[in-house]
Amino acid sequence: MSHAPSPAGPSNRARPVTKSGPAADPGARPADQRAPRRTALVTGASSGIGAAVARRLAADGDWRLVLNGRDLTRLEQVAAGTSALTVAADLSWPGADRRVTEAALDHLGRVDLLVAGAGVGWAGDFTGMPRARIDELVGTDLLATLHLVRGLLPHMVAAGSGRIVLLGSVAGSVGVRGEAVYSAVKAAVAAFADALRYELRGTGVGVTHVVPGVVDTAFFDRRGAPYRRTWPRPVPPERVADAVLTAVRRGTDEVYVPGWLRLPARVRGAAPGLYRRLAAHFG
Repeated sequence: MSHAPSPAGPSNRARPVTKSGPAADPGARPADQRAPRRTALVTGASSGIGAAVARRLAADGDWRLVLNGRDLTRLEQVAAGTSALTVAADLSWPGADRRVTEAALDHLGRVDLLVAGAGVGWAGDFTGMPRARIDELVGTDLLATLHLVRGLLPHMVAAGSGRIVLLGSVAGSVGVRGEAVYSAVKAAVAAFADALRYELRGTGVGVTHVVPGVVDTAFFDRRGAPYRRTWPRPVPPERVADAVLTAVRRGTDEVYVPGWLRLPARVRGAAPGLYRRLAAHFG
């Protein structure tokens, strides 16, 4: 159950945010002797997990960034004090993925890391879900991710390196009552991550699937229903961002946040009948 970008009206403007760098270190090596900084495109970066990932990468100091989100104001707040390029665009709009991809490649020259964090949610019975919201979830949480990866992957394969991080959800591993379509699209993201990882073996390009549980963001308010359960308790988005960076450094294929969430997913896989009875009883 990951974050969602702001529901503010979409914009396809791209605006760089720059700052003057820190004072030069007289003992530092000349710029042309330093290892080149890595490059990253983060989508869904105007709030929630995406914003937390963007801040962590910026704080790391070893990354040049392009940040995408639907809310330009919030996006520039996240980018403030960095040299990140902001590209405000609703990825569910036709052609938006190409504009974001092209802006990232033009600005960075290459993309070493894609963190596909853009997503929306919806809560309620499937029979009452408006058709437009079904299309929005599938378009934003699944199709936009596929198109972004398709646009960047050939460049990564040609370079012989890179990593794709796909933000999933525990809802895609076990299914969640009242979130049928969200569960479906996140299950598709999980299957896509596995299949793509097999396909890319030997190319130097890796795929990481990050599976958060309940995260303390505005996602639940924006989906139309706040989170009301007393357990499991929401984790801060910074915890997920830390897991993303650790997975990127280690080349991890899949990570659950928190880690114990892997257990119900394994129970469902090993004993689906038992899991379904427990889920029906405890909700």
